[in-house]
Amino acid sequence: MTRDDVYKKLTDLFRDIFDDDSIELQDATTAADVEGWDSLMHISLIQAVQDEFGMKFAMKDVTGMKNVGQMVDLILAAQG
Repeated sequence: MTRDDVYKKLTDLFRDIFDDDSIELQDATTAADVEGWDSLMHISLIQAVQDEFGMKFAMKDVTGMKNVGQMVDLILAAQG
């Protein structure tokens, strides 16, 4: 799976979860950039990402994630 493949899937997930078809993700995208991305929505997002990619984030990774780019890096690392 390429970085672009991950971004396509993530963009679809974000648009669905936040009900906003205008979301465009970049490496530097953070919760502050997406309306409605609060701590409760973060939990839903993490679960949806784990389900979509068939993986589990370690708690330290979830709490240490600073932006979407880091999320993509973790997904790619999990894919091997």
